[in-house]
Amino acid sequence: MSAQDMSQGTPDEVPEIGPYVQGPEHSGFSAAEIDTSRPHPARMYDYYLGGWDNYEVDRVAAERVIEVHPQVRLSARANRAFLRRAVRALTADGIRQIIDIGTGIPTSPNTHEVARETAPGTRVVYVDNDPIVATHAGARLTNTEGTGFVLGDARDPKALLDHPTVRELIDFDRPVAVLLVAVLHFVRDDEDPAGLIAALAEALPAGSHLVLTHATGEPYEAYEAGRTDERARDGVVNVYKSATASLNLRSKAEIEPLFGPFALLEPGVVRVPLWRPDGRVPGAEELNNTIFYGGVGRTG
Repeated sequence: MSAQDMSQGTPDEVPEIGPYVQGPEHSGFSAAEIDTSRPHPARMYDYYLGGWDNYEVDRVAAERVIEVHPQVRLSARANRAFLRRAVRALTADGIRQIIDIGTGIPTSPNTHEVARETAPGTRVVYVDNDPIVATHAGARLTNTEGTGFVLGDARDPKALLDHPTVRELIDFDRPVAVLLVAVLHFVRDDEDPAGLIAALAEALPAGSHLVLTHATGEPYEAYEAGRTDERARDGVVNVYKSATASLNLRSKAEIEPLFGPFALLEPGVVRVPLWRPDGRVPGAEELNNTIFYGGVGRTG
């Protein structure tokens, strides 16, 4: 089947592939090795979204963030809404394969659910480095055909792409979308975030896409002549110093080059509510309080 056929196919034309999941028992982790002594960004994000799949240590840390930046929940919701719009844009562009890296605690509608609203045969592999996410994958992410879960890390793209579950579900002769939504700000400069995207891009065929969002500490350009709340910014960063991954805020000028070989689609890298909005467009103050930039790129 050609890529064009794939973009226009029906569920009956997609080969039947069952669910695949790599749980903690198959990943080198045991339940005893799951670290609940330190907050984990995925579980804190779940708390921001109003979820219950988190621990006391995560809730305490998240509340400390909320104390210094009360709008963090606004940012999390806006980021999630961007994800839904971006996935719909992918399927409209013919994408039928997605690798969602750093998926976090499942929150409906999940990536495969959004994609299959318009493209029922879309295959999705979810990836996260928190074994606790794996415990939820079977019930919420991989209980339908054409979905899988891998316990892996964005900082090791080769191991991730070579994983049997990825190779079973993803055809690298056809365009693939890679999602790095609210992930790269947990990758330090010395861990080379641009290099890991370049490694992912090298493995992908022409027509593949990158969906990326990234937290920033810089103000929205149109808000009160660029006023920065340094106390809030520094307070949030300090909370994450005690988590399993530090928070590395970057400016728009630092985020745009991360797309590397992926040519940015319109409207480029913008605050996430401004990326192809399908509802109310926020004002300058709300955009200033929405700390995520987002964009979608495509290889030639």
